[in-house]
Amino acid sequence: MLAGGMGRRLWPVSRERLPKQFIDFFGVGRTQLQQTFDRFARLLPANHIFVSTNEDYAALIREQLPELPEQNVLLEPIFRNTAPSVAWACYRISHLCADARIIVTPSDHAVVNEDAFAEDVERGFDFVSGRDGMLTLGVKPTRPEPGYGYVQLGEEVQHGEVFRIKSFTEKPEREFARLFMESGEFYWNTGIFFFNVTYMIKSLKELLPDVMRRIDYEGADVSWEEELEYVRKNFPRYPNLSIDHGILERLQDVYVMRGDFGWADLGTWHSAFEAISTSADDNVVIDSEVMIEESKGNIIKIPHDHLAVINGLEGYIVAEQGNVLFICKKEDSSALVRKYINEVKLKYGEGFV
Repeated sequence: MLAGGMGRRLWPVSRERLPKQFIDFFGVGRTQLQQTFDRFARLLPANHIFVSTNEDYAALIREQLPELPEQNVLLEPIFRNTAPSVAWACYRISHLCADARIIVTPSDHAVVNEDAFAEDVERGFDFVSGRDGMLTLGVKPTRPEPGYGYVQLGEEVQHGEVFRIKSFTEKPEREFARLFMESGEFYWNTGIFFFNVTYMIKSLKELLPDVMRRIDYEGADVSWEEELEYVRKNFPRYPNLSIDHGILERLQDVYVMRGDFGWADLGTWHSAFEAISTSADDNVVIDSEVMIEESKGNIIKIPHDHLAVINGLEGYIVAEQGNVLFICKKEDSSALVRKYINEVKLKYGEGFV
């Protein structure tokens, strides 16, 4: 499970000290991280689940997942993207099981049909157990979402379910996303990946700096404490690369398996609105007390002890947490969130971000 991001695109509800994966965003009684753990604990023993995060979030992980063994939490000393996280996880897991099959998943995605998801996970594990390559789960688009990545289906490999990936497109313009959806050839890239550990370690040595070399070759003689110290000193040598750009797009043997389990990456306010709303005229109110009239197309999330009274508003984000109230046109949210986080941090300090 990847749980090291700062979740800035959902600011101000998601903050650097408490990112979205550690928040009960929808008021269901479990955080996004806990819900993801619960999903996989149905399929795997807890000691087979590993969480990759930044060392700043160590206390949050221990608090929210007390059942997770300490050695299954990979605490990175510096913020990097997901490719270095996968690299360390592969070396750690390979020392425990040399022929392990691995699934990599974000810790903050929504899954509607848990049973269908479990079936797809089993199919994914079966596929990579007998084949070298990297497999991603793809979901058929239900709308022209510009905030997601897309994979194009190529040659069929297995029973109309698994295909070679013909092309990747990350976050296209809305019109291109519409063309992709209408063509039927493109699926959303969920960011959920499968591979066998032997193949991936071999690929990592070719694609990324060999940061883990000492642990790779002398792992049997390296204690957990020595491994952590080695990582603290050497992890910053990794480039800031995502799994998609750093690994998936650079491999030859890459595949997509079609899934149908009700998936959403709620990484931005706009994507959260589009994933939850039933029509463009709806207002999406997330775990908040709101009186709203003559308004449409808004997404609203405020603290439990606050009440929002809204009249005559169309197409806005209204989000409040702690010392920040954010009101912004929904269509412009991703760029403006980045802009204001930087400006607020410079002008008012880190306490507001």
